[in-house]
Amino acid sequence: MFNFFPEAVRRGMDEARRADERRSNRLSIHAQEQVHRILSLWDDGLALDASDRAPLRGLVDIFDGPRHLYQCLLITSREEEGRRIYDFKWIARVSETHPVDFEQQEDTPLLLPRH
Repeated sequence: MFNFFPEAVRRGMDEARRADERRSNRLSIHAQEQVHRILSLWDDGLALDASDRAPLRGLVDIFDGPRHLYQCLLITSREEEGRRIYDFKWIARVSETHPVDFEQQEDTPLLLPRH
């Protein structure tokens, strides 16, 4: 369907789509004191704007606004339709609680100090 539009109109539509994705998505990557907006995220990869900066590699953190969601290892990148596509070697969800070295039971009573 888009083949019938002139090249300038198609370019304008692509730019408008990318601008809309940047505004509507709060996900971002933090890598080496740089922040990059994530255009889309799926199970085994993500997409950034190709004109954003140099390609990323290695360990990065994924945030939703101020909330830390994942740590992941990026391994490859390729460009498709103005997007830079990255694949994950591994991805791990970041826990909001600290790990403990003992089993916590649900029905343990709360102990209050004596005065």
